[in-house]
Amino acid sequence: MDKQQHWQSIYVTRDAAHTSWFRPHLDESLRLVDALDLSKDAPIIDVGGGRATLVDDLLARGFGDVSVLDLSSAALADARARLGARGEAVRWLAADATTAVLPPAHYGLWHDRAVFHFLIDADDRGRYVANAARSVRSHGHVIVGCFAPDGPERCSGLSVQRYDAPALAAVFAPAFEIVRHSRELHATPAGAVQPFTYVVLQRRHDVTSA
Repeated sequence: MDKQQHWQSIYVTRDAAHTSWFRPHLDESLRLVDALDLSKDAPIIDVGGGRATLVDDLLARGFGDVSVLDLSSAALADARARLGARGEAVRWLAADATTAVLPPAHYGLWHDRAVFHFLIDADDRGRYVANAARSVRSHGHVIVGCFAPDGPERCSGLSVQRYDAPALAAVFAPAFEIVRHSRELHATPAGAVQPFTYVVLQRRHDVTSA
């Protein structure tokens, strides 16, 4: 089963409350987004957004240019249905973040909670970072949340790569430099606790993309 089939199967067979990553609101992501004080017309992409409610909360904050990218078209359909008429203003992209063709130097914010840690192959990580570097505008930001070193070794039947903040920031260098970092203890619907590392990175204007 390839990646797309794997995630499509999960979203088709499990409701939101039975996925370990579910939160009613992505509190830490929202805290980090709010701290950036972005212009309301800044283009934002939520990578691996799936059924997450970040898009709802971004729209509620007045952001008008929001895209959600996910491997699973079923997850995107669920999120779009939840939003109703508001979902018409969102760009829904069924694609792989490592290969998606995205507008160059466009996004003011690239957000990813719990996608990057599934990229255990160095080539996949390189393609992901290169795509972010091409797609995020100069001085734009990337927020990435991954399992911390004391977090799970596997998730949804797949192995993951765990990071502390310096290691995660190093993968995105030199195109991005770290602005801040944080740690979150995510409580799953089943009651387990999963430590996450978050980094906020800024696109350097003096480093060209690959």
